[in-house]
Amino acid sequence: MNFKQWLIIKDDSKRTFDVVGQVMDDNAFSNKVIAMQREGMSVTSVLLPVGSRNPSKESIKFTGFTKEEGLYERLCKHHRDIMMKHDGHWE
Repeated sequence: MNFKQWLIIKDDSKRTFDVVGQVMDDNAFSNKVIAMQREGMSVTSVLLPVGSRNPSKESIKFTGFTKEEGLYERLCKHHRDIMMKHDGHWE
């Protein structure tokens, strides 16, 4: 059974999070977060079902974390920079 989920990314080192969006298939998102973790980035993914407890992205909160708009894009850029360094594009 497929159902929509909220995709959430947390930056554990800066104690921030962002709600990326809703999807029915989280494979690409999960693979990206795992790749970030393998490169030593302190990130966590969270999947929450869309429903009456989490009807909108504004209703999602985590104790001890603050919301950072654009966090996923910032983390993707940082991960891309790390990967380019490993590939020898940067000295």
